[in-house]
Amino acid sequence: MDGPQSSDESKVLIIYTGGTIGMLVSKAGYVPEPCFLTETLRSQARFHDPLQDTIFSHSGSVEGFRKWNVNGGSGRSSPSGSSGDSSLGARSPQHVSLPVRSSRPIAVPSARTVKNSQSPPPDQAPTELLDGAYQAHLLSLVTPRLTMSNGKRVRYAVLEWNPLLDSSDLEIEDWIRIATEIELNYQLYDAFVILHGTDTMAYTASALSFLLEDLGKTVIVTGAQIPLSQLRNDAVDNLLGALCIAGHYIIPECCLFFDHTLYRGNRVSKFSSHDLNAFSSPNFAPLVKVGIDIIVNWNDVFRQRSLRRFRIMKHVLTTTLATLRLFPGITAATVKSFLQPPIKGVVLETFGAGNAPQRTDLMNALREACDRGVVIVAISQCAKGAVSPTYATGQSLLAVGVIPGGDMTPECALAKLSYLLSKPELSLAKVRALVGTPLRGELTRSAPPPRRSSDDPAFDGVGGVLSRMIRLAIPDVSANGVPNVTVTSAPGAATPEDEDATASWSLTAKEASITEGALICFLIHLAVAADDVEGLEYCLVAEDKDDNCSERKYRVIAGGVVNWINPASGRPPLHVAALNGSTRCVHTLLKAGALVHLRDSLGHTALYYAARQGHEEIVSTLVSAGANLGGADSGAASLAVQRLMWMGDTAGLRIWKTAGMTVPDQW
Repeated sequence: MDGPQSSDESKVLIIYTGGTIGMLVSKAGYVPEPCFLTETLRSQARFHDPLQDTIFSHSGSVEGFRKWNVNGGSGRSSPSGSSGDSSLGARSPQHVSLPVRSSRPIAVPSARTVKNSQSPPPDQAPTELLDGAYQAHLLSLVTPRLTMSNGKRVRYAVLEWNPLLDSSDLEIEDWIRIATEIELNYQLYDAFVILHGTDTMAYTASALSFLLEDLGKTVIVTGAQIPLSQLRNDAVDNLLGALCIAGHYIIPECCLFFDHTLYRGNRVSKFSSHDLNAFSSPNFAPLVKVGIDIIVNWNDVFRQRSLRRFRIMKHVLTTTLATLRLFPGITAATVKSFLQPPIKGVVLETFGAGNAPQRTDLMNALREACDRGVVIVAISQCAKGAVSPTYATGQSLLAVGVIPGGDMTPECALAKLSYLLSKPELSLAKVRALVGTPLRGELTRSAPPPRRSSDDPAFDGVGGVLSRMIRLAIPDVSANGVPNVTVTSAPGAATPEDEDATASWSLTAKEASITEGALICFLIHLAVAADDVEGLEYCLVAEDKDDNCSERKYRVIAGGVVNWINPASGRPPLHVAALNGSTRCVHTLLKAGALVHLRDSLGHTALYYAARQGHEEIVSTLVSAGANLGGADSGAASLAVQRLMWMGDTAGLRIWKTAGMTVPDQW
């Protein structure tokens, strides 16, 4: 079923590559078993509750549980919370299928082992598409309604690889395969979860962070130390946690979820083979911590500020790479032999903060390789810390052409080097320059210079926020458009001249910062509605452009405020701009990290509102940035197209066609 999507559901595709999470015990140890994982999920109520008739759907309140329990623990009468499934058509909600595409033939289970009151229909046999890809309709699973994020349910399908692979057997070509399957299904799903073995999970997460270019949706890699088949396991928490985050938050990065923690994928390494908290990210704080509450660190969520659509890097990745770990007494002959052709790139694991033995023969071997075109990037053997030219022994590496890799992990440095060397459009000089430049948040950028004060003190701090908010909310409040706002340091300190203008404020620095942040959330909506780019940039820009930097510096809160949904309207700023035709603000919001796939409280995207209002330029801009109609858009857009056809409105039909709707050729 690939019709209208319920506004209180999100669609997630699970790409199951293999790994411990779906294994069974054999005489030879843990081995993967086809179809076991999917059927196990289908049989567990916490992963699949289509009729909302299990305890997980009736334990949100005492009254709900008692009513369900009195009825014998059966909610077949379709509980009141199940209205979301009514939009899915006449088919039984437990039999909803989802389209899935793959670069290889899709294995469809031939038999079902789950004991339901009504046997589910078989999955549709796969068909080959014109572009060489394959498509099948797989029966979907759906979680109970969650108490977080307005009680959404997550509907998902499992695309299982055949054969399933142990992660130690994954090759570089498999990274391309995962990226390709995400690309094929990108417009069909809201997010993606990749089930993977733990041994090489950090390599895959790092590689995907580069292969998935201009990513606008959540991608999470996860797995388990103990398989789902065991009574005591970590598979349930890892998979359910990844599903919940992917289905409820737009974190447009390739992430890794393990042991109640979501990490940036290119920042982690596996540090334990027997602990459940097997991964660590010593140089970068987690993006999400799952405890009693789910805490998202929005300040650190990476935002693409490109106006390009999502795509993947499809070139065959360079495999002529290696990792060389220095050790006391390593000989120049060993290093020279290691750097011989066909090696094109080397990750050099140095001592401490980037130090190496200072022997002349060793340095000459490194210099000769760099001069020959081998790209050598230095990282630290220490798990925590970065390469920096603090010591003279580190400066000598720079002098021979070795590039400092900052605080990149070995897995990330290798993946990034392979990615850059595989791009034919990049010269060797450009590759060297990009190795030490953060592309996906994989290394820590040097600290920015301190913010310069504005020439107009009326616009600094809380006073500036209030001034601009009042100017936008009450037009022509003063002759020059700027009201007289005074910020004082103590109660009652306002002078008689400004008593009519505003009340006095008494705030600590922390209180002022919190107040400013709260007010900016509302101010940004007012600025966008008025297409006031100056007011919008005040909300987003932390400082003026530096003389040596052509890019704007955005506030650390911009990643959150630029997508803040106003509870009064249920819409984020991009939706407001699309509704009001604020073309200039749309460009600014996209550059600041606005999410084109974010939906408002009615389940609509900004693209839908721009097309509905007839703002053709905004529609083109959003489509160029990767937007597509989704969620509750399909049904409403179809009605709009039919109405325009009846009216003979060719201009309106052209806009909807640009937005992605199918319009008959005669129009």
